[in-house]
This record gives sequence, C-alpha cells and structure tokens, in this order.
Amino acid sequence: MKFETKAIRLQTDRSQHCEHSTPIFATSSFVFDDAEHMRALFANEEGGNIYSRFTNPSVREFEDKMAALEGGEDCIATATGMAAIFTTFASLLGSGDHLLMSKAVFGSTFKINDDYLHKWGITYDYIDPLDMGQWSVLVKSNTKLLYLETPCNPGLDIIDLEATSKFCKDNGILLIVDNCFATPYLQQPLALGADIAIHSATKYIDGQGRVMGGAIISSKKIIEQIYPFMKNAGPSLSPFNAWVLSKSLETLAIRMDRHCQNALQIATWLESHDEVSYVKYPFLPSNVQYDIAKRQMKAGGGMISFELKGGIDAGRRLIDAREMISLSANLGDTRTIITHPASSTHSKLSPAERAAAGITDGLIRLSVGLEHVDDIIADLKL
Repeated sequence: MKFETKAIRLQTDRSQHCEHSTPIFATSSFVFDDAEHMRALFANEEGGNIYSRFTNPSVREFEDKMAALEGGEDCIATATGMAAIFTTFASLLGSGDHLLMSKAVFGSTFKINDDYLHKWGITYDYIDPLDMGQWSVLVKSNTKLLYLETPCNPGLDIIDLEATSKFCKDNGILLIVDNCFATPYLQQPLALGADIAIHSATKYIDGQGRVMGGAIISSKKIIEQIYPFMKNAGPSLSPFNAWVLSKSLETLAIRMDRHCQNALQIATWLESHDEVSYVKYPFLPSNVQYDIAKRQMKAGGGMISFELKGGIDAGRRLIDAREMISLSANLGDTRTIITHPASSTHSKLSPAERAAAGITDGLIRLSVGLEHVDDIIADLKL
C-alpha cells in the first residue's frame, strides 16, 4: 500500500458492532478470561491488554500506523514529544555513557542534558551539525547515541542523514533523528540509515493544535529496550489523544502538500523583499543545503525562518502588526503561527548557546498554515 492508503486503512480490527470508523477505547484497565489468562499476560507468555499505561487498542492503532509510515518495525507512543526524547535517553543511556547532540535542537532538549542527565553520570558534547569533520574529535569509547533534528528547529539547517548514518555505524553509535518538522510523509530517516525516529505528534501529526503526543519508531530490538521504562515510568499517551492522532494521520499527506506549497511561495516572496536580510527554507534554490534537502526530502515542509534588516525591533513590529496570523509557541497547525525563538522557544538557552545554534535576536520562525497563501502574505506587514 502507498503512504496515503496506509494512513487511512491501517486500523484496529472491527468489533462485533461492525463500526466503520474506529472507536475510542476509553478504559484504564481490561478484564481477563480466568486466573490463568491473567497470569500468562503478566508473565508475558501471551499478548494482550492489561492496563492502559502498558497498552491500549487506541494507542496501538496509532503506534502501528506510525511504524508503517516511518518504515520501522515497531513504535512506542508517549504523552508528548519531550516524553519521547526523555524516554529514549533514559532507556538507552546509563551512568558512564556519553551522548553527542546537535547544537541546533529544541530548547527543552538542552535542558534534559543540563538539568538531568549530568546528575546521573551521563556526559555529553554538542556538535556543529554542519561540520562533520569536527565530530570524530568528540567521539569517545563510551559514546552511545547521536541525537539531531533535520530540518532543525528553528534555523532549518539540513543534515545529510546518509553521511551521518555512515559516521555513526563506523563508530558504533546509534543515530536518533527528530523527524518532527518533516513528518514521515516528507522524510523517512530509518530508510536513510537512522536507528530511531522521534516525533512530537503535537505538531504536524495532529495538525490542528488540539492534542499532545509523541512517538518513538525503531526496530523491534530497540523498542524492546525502551518499553520497560515506558511501562514503569508511565509517560503514556492517553487513548483519546491517540484516537485523535490516528484520525489526523488520515489527512497528513494532503495537509503537508498544502503546507509545502504555501511555504515555498511565501519563502520566495520573502526572499525578494527589500526588508528581509535572509530566508531559510529547505527547497529554496538559494539554500546552500538545497541539494541535500532535495535528495532526502519529498518537499520543503511548512516551516520558514527569516530575519529582517531592522533586527529585533523590526521583528517585534512585524509580530505586533499582524491581524490574522497567530502568535504562539506551537507549530504545524492549520493556522499560520509566527514566533520569536530567542524570547520564547529557545529563551532557556544562554546568548552564547543561541548564537551557536544560529538563533539571532532578530530571527523569526513562521509555521505556514493552510489559509489561502494571499491572505498569509497580506498579513506579513513588512
């Protein structure tokens, strides 16, 4: 089956009621046939549902879809994207291990390292995602993971996943790729050599700013290592949110086509505007990483970053002059959203850390929605 068909037709088996659309399994627990059935399930001798912190049919449908769409063998769904990241780190790293992480990632991901991992004896180094020659110097004998985003948040740098995968395999390191900005419709990191793909399903997977969720997709072997933390610590996705996200996947392809179409047209318009210093969008021919983006992505996505010549003051005027575009810390919505990363999503970082990640004070992040493109452009009062 093609991507669009999988997103629609993969679903939980119909019940005795012969429903066409999968219902929500809004239950915290499940019943057993007899004492022996209960014992066998708890002993992992049989498959089945025990408790919704462990498994739930609504959650499992979403997990099965995400695994199929990413080309993975299995998936674990979590309550949020950050829960997916933390669950992966907590499961695969232990005291004495070392982590490599791109400098260009979401602000809260830095805080996991700085506020938690170091307390458990886990060390880490930040790498320039565009300078692979520097990476080898930072690899240690105890390096276990390399974590990155591509396209990265908010600078939209594109990292060559095939080259990165080769580097990781040569050094015995697992490669984790946050595929939130691209979605599995535009990019499939596992097919390009990554070991794990991670999502904040809160963004494009939902696509309408309604629910939160996360997903970890990998081989069955790696998912088996991660599942015990999920089961015992409980960062579980709720059945309701899973049901919403599974339904949302049915329209992911058609939504992303429009996000990409609008974003490319707006990025091209911004690039020609006298008040704009620069524009970053993966599928702009002027992008220095255009060839890599074309090779590993189906289209450029719905995110644009740009800076105005007037710097932070001009950026503030642009944000305050809008009438339709939303000012929010979210992204991947049907509604276009504008954000000033330095004062919001990446405000937890020091000025030096923001500079290293390519986040200037005047940088603007635009999550292009599904409104008519003319109306979006009209509201960008440059």
